[in-house]
Amino acid sequence: MQAFSELLENLYYTTASNEKQRLLLAYLKNTPDPDRGWAIAALAGTLRFEFFKRHTVKQLMLSRVDPDLFAMSYDYVGEVSETVAHLWPDATEQPATLPTLNELVTAFQQVSKQKVSALLADYLSIMTPPQRWALLKLGTRGLRVGMSARSVKKVLATYGQVPVEEIEQLWHALAPPYAELFAWLDGKQPKPDISNAVTFHPVMLSHPVQDDDLEAIKAQPDEWQIEHKYDGIRVQLVCNANGKAIYSRTGDDISHAFPDVLEQLHFHGVVDGELLIMKDGNIDSFNALQQRLNRKKPTKALLASHPAGVMLYDILKYQQSDVTRHSLDVRREYLEKWVANNQQPAFQLSPMLAIHDAEQLEAAYRQAADDPSVEGLMLKRLASPYTAGRPVGQWFKWKREALLADAVIMYAQRGHGKRSSFYSDYTFGVWEGDKLLPIGKAYSGFTDDELKKLDNWIRRHATGRFGPVREVEKALVLEVAFDAVHPSTRHKSGVALRFPRVHRIRWDKPASEADTLDAVKRLIR
Repeated sequence: MQAFSELLENLYYTTASNEKQRLLLAYLKNTPDPDRGWAIAALAGTLRFEFFKRHTVKQLMLSRVDPDLFAMSYDYVGEVSETVAHLWPDATEQPATLPTLNELVTAFQQVSKQKVSALLADYLSIMTPPQRWALLKLGTRGLRVGMSARSVKKVLATYGQVPVEEIEQLWHALAPPYAELFAWLDGKQPKPDISNAVTFHPVMLSHPVQDDDLEAIKAQPDEWQIEHKYDGIRVQLVCNANGKAIYSRTGDDISHAFPDVLEQLHFHGVVDGELLIMKDGNIDSFNALQQRLNRKKPTKALLASHPAGVMLYDILKYQQSDVTRHSLDVRREYLEKWVANNQQPAFQLSPMLAIHDAEQLEAAYRQAADDPSVEGLMLKRLASPYTAGRPVGQWFKWKREALLADAVIMYAQRGHGKRSSFYSDYTFGVWEGDKLLPIGKAYSGFTDDELKKLDNWIRRHATGRFGPVREVEKALVLEVAFDAVHPSTRHKSGVALRFPRVHRIRWDKPASEADTLDAVKRLIR
């Protein structure tokens, strides 16, 4: 645990990516199994269980220090784990022998819920502030030290002197603490065989189309597969002799939420598509799909009223054959065979649009922009193999222009990680008569310099506090961009925005001139 906490502290205070990778590489070379496997899982976000919740940590703290002292300390620090790490009063005077990372993980995996608080208190009392911070971040899955899962895989590839693509292929089929993976990387065992595993495969992603890309495509449209970009969520369907599953684009198994799709999956293969609500041959809005998302077990009534389906547009495996190295036009032929052999109401083949010149492409884009079931067009090079990640010049997305609205900041909250000292999460609203009604929340779209200015404004114009939330004067206007607006019964305003982000800070605009709720509702497609 000591080596792990030192690693996290060094990663947190290091900004250069190459130096972060060097630190992790050194840790892997000098740390035994299974500790290094748990560390990799924590950094890559695959440590799937929660040791304890933030509420547990807070209650332990409030039973030991004055609530007002904790509140003031938390307000100054801006982050619960760091506050507790420094304020914890029960530390032993004599240094103690810390458990290994594996011993600590095992202890929390096996302890009963009734004894979690006592176990956590015992560990916190024998640790230094950096060690406490590492434990609290590990346990609450709040670990943010500036390393993505992709960068962790690159370090593993460097460690084992193998291509990072091989790490990607194995990653989702293996589980922490990755004993098989390290045995292979150390040259002690063959590469793990995952050929028959029911597992997620890394997906191919697209780039937003730029003007130069678009002009090149318009000049030679016959070299591109052009289809609609559907407004759902990306999924991967996997089926073989050992089972079947539905995965999100990040590799999460969402099969339990969509049993109506899973039960129609029989023919072996791995296919790629967009999960949508499909009823009587029609595609419903993303708002309808949200009724099905994040549910552990949908009711029979919900399955009947919101039946799910998948618009299929690519294939990775046909029966037992990997077809990712084939070009897109060849994979399309395999996909058509797959659909023909797996004819079910839940599966539709994404139609290819007949585009032969620039005028037809522009017309298709305008038509897509008016269709509430799609977000725009996908432009895919016919010669492209299926390459994990975001290869340059192969796939592009041409989304419709973002919708814009001028809204007023109503509340602000601190961010997480390196933003924990800044008010970076903003709730904003629009006018209904002389009242502001909140319509969304944004925490992206601004530069670091703009964040500092916004934070300064929030502090100078705060009028009230509700726990960690600051109410502010209704005086600053944000031009908010969003992909769509939908009716919503969960919000007082009656609307919900999709992917809201700050487009511009309107320092120049009076709050009284912000948009009205009626104006926002008119943007509903």
